[in-house]
Amino acid sequence: MDLSPGVHCVHQIQWLPCQFTDEHVSLNNEGHVDTQLIHREAMLQFGQKGDAPVNPHAITFLITGSKLDLRRYLDGVEADQLECELRRYSTEGIHVHWPSQEAKEYNRWFTCTLKQNNGLFIVTGFLRHPADQPPPGQQDYRSWPTIADTEILTTSVAMVTKTQTPSVKATLSSQQRLHCQFAIDHRGANVSVEWHRQHRGERTKLFSHNSRTRQSQGSGVGVKALAGGDAFYTLPFTKMNSEGTYICSVSVNPLLGSQDIILQIEEPPRVSLNVGPVLSLLDGTDHKVVCEAENYYPLDVEINWYEQDPAVSGQRVGAPLPKMLQNILLSSHKHNQDMTYSVSAFFYLQASLRASGKQFTCSVSHKSLRVPIKKSFILNVEEPTSWMFYLIVFFILSLLLIVLAVMVSALHSATKKSKQNKPY
Repeated sequence: MDLSPGVHCVHQIQWLPCQFTDEHVSLNNEGHVDTQLIHREAMLQFGQKGDAPVNPHAITFLITGSKLDLRRYLDGVEADQLECELRRYSTEGIHVHWPSQEAKEYNRWFTCTLKQNNGLFIVTGFLRHPADQPPPGQQDYRSWPTIADTEILTTSVAMVTKTQTPSVKATLSSQQRLHCQFAIDHRGANVSVEWHRQHRGERTKLFSHNSRTRQSQGSGVGVKALAGGDAFYTLPFTKMNSEGTYICSVSVNPLLGSQDIILQIEEPPRVSLNVGPVLSLLDGTDHKVVCEAENYYPLDVEINWYEQDPAVSGQRVGAPLPKMLQNILLSSHKHNQDMTYSVSAFFYLQASLRASGKQFTCSVSHKSLRVPIKKSFILNVEEPTSWMFYLIVFFILSLLLIVLAVMVSALHSATKKSKQNKPY
């Protein structure tokens, strides 16, 4: 059976192949809980109760109609761009009557996480499966009901959480909006929304709000927007200590959904050379050429120097590759006051006539850059004037001075005689 998604528009998706990550929980010899993850084939199928499974050889999670349609949160992406994972969800023995269920029903809960392949968004839906038996107790994960390989589980979507910013790369002093939204299948639910920041083992609460008490703590979230399911958090001015994992949590008893947003500071380097566009040197001399990369973050940076004929540097086809210089020295990393870094790569350029006209390029690569930053200069080498030339010039100047002295002396003598022979 061909189970590749045959429908490309997400709004028309009727099913998706998924991985069901099942759990087998037991006690080991030391009395500790040992969890074994079992990856099983499953299908996420949209339809009505009683529909035949698309793949009768896999576990089918049949999502029937409710006020929440999981597909409307998928931003119209192609079906083959989605990764689907299903898991059991433990309420730790808590049973709460869900408004859309029948009075005598109990619930078994599952989560369905849909990720866009390129990290554009993550959507998590809580699937409610009606059951005849109540949860077995606080540690219900120790006695999960067995699910057969071809079983059909009829479910409905009870709650959805989503982020469109699962990974954020920010420069210093910028404003960032961390996206988080949620939806519940009934009105009047007692919803608690919290934001935390976690970094290097420390967890800090940034914001909290409860819809029933209407009490809020912290800042960064628009309280009025929460009524419509918008829980985005605004960082007005990013600093180095803004890095970390930001956690948006939405709880409606007995469910707790969260989206993790990883924020990384990436500051691009400023690159400069200690020479101008053209460096003129005399043949046989040398000059220290420095390429400076300043105020970048994080630490890792790569600096290379290349030599190339500028006439072929713009050619795309058939041009020889630039020659990488090997005699490059690196300074030690400088840790700046704003927690960024600086470093320089330099070499001693020995001028020769055969190197005249060559283009030298410093290339700086850093994770904050899509393409390396390049700075170049052209070497102009001049042949030094020989000692013979200086000797000839000296001789000519000396001769001219002697002739001038003789002429001045002769003129002076002639003038003196003229005055002596003049009658009174």
